[in-house]
Amino acid sequence: MLQLLPVRTGHAAENMALDFLLLQRYPEPAAPRFRHYEWRRPAFTFGYSQKIDYVRANLPAGERIDLCRRPTGGGIVDHRNDWTYTLVLPRGHTLYDERATQSYRAVHKALVAALHILGQPAALKEAGVAPEDNEAPTGPGVCFQRAEFHDVIHPRTGAKIAGAAMKRNKHGLLLQGSIEKGSIGSIDWERFQKLFTAALGRALAAEPAATAWPELNEDEVSGLIEQYSASEWINYR
Repeated sequence: MLQLLPVRTGHAAENMALDFLLLQRYPEPAAPRFRHYEWRRPAFTFGYSQKIDYVRANLPAGERIDLCRRPTGGGIVDHRNDWTYTLVLPRGHTLYDERATQSYRAVHKALVAALHILGQPAALKEAGVAPEDNEAPTGPGVCFQRAEFHDVIHPRTGAKIAGAAMKRNKHGLLLQGSIEKGSIGSIDWERFQKLFTAALGRALAAEPAATAWPELNEDEVSGLIEQYSASEWINYR
């Protein structure tokens, strides 16, 4: 079963904390988990290893931003006009054991399939699509300014449509994904979610099913939100 969790709206630290706890606190038997969530305020997140000075230099000037360091890697992500989702796979799942590039590709292949059904042009960025494919990244990057290997792109313009960041540990694999709404045409996002999770279910060999929010320790939740809100976490590097 692919557990489809209810939509929640939170500030940046809350969204990041809940994603991490969905990875850390798995019931038995474990099953893949998916959730789409919203943002309470205009938000940016950035990868765990990013330097805070670089991040702040690339934020929009003069706008109050809800900022948080993610538990996953990757670049700076602008969530002001995106569709955000998280997929969590338990340890031992087939895609958990795959190389990171293959797990990444499988999720984005499902995303492309859903967009195609809705009549939206989309493709995976593969080797040879652009000259920079064989070059090492020159810096941490702003997520939607440049597409990386297996990101979702517009097949004609090469503009990036969707990307993701991952974290793998002894509990499982956490993938935090973002779709830039402005890079595609107007679509029914509720229908998109049904198509996307159906395609993910096929890729994961797991039937999608609406599932109640898991019971998490409230003290642990509030403690982690407080940690992710603290300047020590945001300014860690």
